[in-house]
Amino acid sequence: MEPSRILPDLQSSLLCEDVRQESNGNFIIIGVIGLIRVPKVPITALKLCVFNRWAAGVGAFTESVRLIAPDQTTVIRKSEVKFALRDASSHATNVSLFGQVEFKEPGTYFVEVVVDEVMKLRFPLVVAIAPQTNKQGQAQPPASPQTPPNPPTPPTEGA
Repeated sequence: MEPSRILPDLQSSLLCEDVRQESNGNFIIIGVIGLIRVPKVPITALKLCVFNRWAAGVGAFTESVRLIAPDQTTVIRKSEVKFALRDASSHATNVSLFGQVEFKEPGTYFVEVVVDEVMKLRFPLVVAIAPQTNKQGQAQPPASPQTPPNPPTPPTEGA
């Protein structure tokens, strides 16, 4: 007897800048992202892609990919796609595209990959502010806030 439904395994999940498909069907993953280093926040990423490949499952499924803010509750972006696997030797590749993603603060964001309400993977995405460099490429210390000079001391009586 053949099973009518087996929850698939997430074979791979990569956050990247772009995904392209060759004429032979193979995928090209461009700019795998492990960390986003920026000069300041807020900043907007033009495009982020999540490349997911599913295998060893049978049936129809719904994949959900979520980008979660550092507070671990705010969903910044969400993508849902339905896919099917005919038999356990089949595989499915899904690419979620998130455009114009604004990162309002530095910190650890999270990418969550869920299939039919079952969390398969949750991985961190750190957004870090890069130190500023001078013309020689050396890091400069952060600018210290300007403190106003002390007000003049009023003259005392009898002086």
